[in-house]
Amino acid sequence: MLKRAVAALASAELPEAVQPLRIDAACILQLQATILSHEKFTEAATAFACELASILHFDRVVIGFSNGRHVRIVAVSHIADFKADADLLNAVGNAMDEALEQGATIAFPAAPDERPRITLAHAEFLRRNGGTICTVPMVSRQNAVGAVSFIRSGGATSGKTEIAHCEQVVSIAGPVLELKYDIDKPWRQRLWRGACRALTSLSEPGHVAAKSGAAAALIAAAALLILPVEYHVGAPARLEGSVQRALVAPADGFLRQVHVRPGDSVKTDQVLAELAEEDLQLDRRKWESEFAQYENAASAALARSDRTQFVINQAKADEAQSQLDLVNRQLVRARVVAPFDGVVIQGDLSQSFGAPVKRGEVLLTVAPAGEFRLVVEVDERDISDVHVGQSGALALGAFERSLPFSVERVTPMATTRDGRNFFEVEGKLADTPSSLRPGLQGVAKIGVGDRVLGWVWTHRVTQWARMTLWSLGA
Repeated sequence: MLKRAVAALASAELPEAVQPLRIDAACILQLQATILSHEKFTEAATAFACELASILHFDRVVIGFSNGRHVRIVAVSHIADFKADADLLNAVGNAMDEALEQGATIAFPAAPDERPRITLAHAEFLRRNGGTICTVPMVSRQNAVGAVSFIRSGGATSGKTEIAHCEQVVSIAGPVLELKYDIDKPWRQRLWRGACRALTSLSEPGHVAAKSGAAAALIAAAALLILPVEYHVGAPARLEGSVQRALVAPADGFLRQVHVRPGDSVKTDQVLAELAEEDLQLDRRKWESEFAQYENAASAALARSDRTQFVINQAKADEAQSQLDLVNRQLVRARVVAPFDGVVIQGDLSQSFGAPVKRGEVLLTVAPAGEFRLVVEVDERDISDVHVGQSGALALGAFERSLPFSVERVTPMATTRDGRNFFEVEGKLADTPSSLRPGLQGVAKIGVGDRVLGWVWTHRVTQWARMTLWSLGA
């Protein structure tokens, strides 16, 4: 019903002054719905061309989009495989280029009172195919993005009213079709087109916001390339005592008593732990008895002038004396004492009373109080920038302020731990608050000199890319 009404409207023999210049809104909505009801652009464009040809009573409607230099045909009504007709495509494409270059609708043959246009391509199309052709540019966002050609095999030349209908339909439905065309493009083409539009907006008058943004981006890029900033190498860090003394079990035995726990302050020669002495006391009495026995036997042999027995008993007495001295020393060492004033940093034995210990087993670790060594675990990627004498700052979770330090030593050997390969860098704190404790952990930053801001932000990515390309053999 709607198609018959539009057809009657287009073919009515009314005076030019009373001819309607707009198609019914329902017709426009129907055409837009035809475009939007298809997921693929090719299907949407073909359906739109067929619907438009049927509504406006043209034999063929051809839709083309500009690729920057020429128009590319994307849909032809009533043809399943339009690419097979190369002559038709070339002729219509040239006509579309001609209309886009002049920025105007071209109908050929033109009406007698029509403004003169260059119609060489349109005339060539009619010479080969006959009939009439009307090409309407498709405009979106104030840019000509393509064209629609209306072709009729025979009949009278299109009048002003019919051309107005074509222009109205293309002007309203064209942007919807162009949006569908953009969405269906590969992402690279969409990105390139967006960049071209941005550059075009910068070269045209107005667009103050875009130009201000571009100027800000250029200033930021220049700052990234030329602005030097101090670069800091950041790495995990921990505090250790300047000297850490491990106190070990002097012999196999059992733990009898522990007087300290980690964090306790100790004094020189303070008893920290004691081992059970019962076995050692038994050994001591054994060797004392044997020593006295052999001494008495040696004295009796000497009284009898038995030189042989004297020498034998005297040797056994010396052996017993040596064993007795060894037991006495073990008894002394059964009491583990502090070698210096400091703090216990390892060894919580409060729940191990009576537990067996092996000779050489570490019982406690003591570090001097107030004397610390900072250890920074610098990643292997940054170690070439770190040198002795550089300064830095240490941030600890237990302190609100950072502590300055200087690099004193760079360990030449790498350490691997938790999937990381790093070098231990030793630093000396310039200030040691009384609340510092060995074992505190934090993050240290070492100043290694000035670097360009862009390099600071991107060097990790470039290092990763370089190593990746190298591993791939590029």
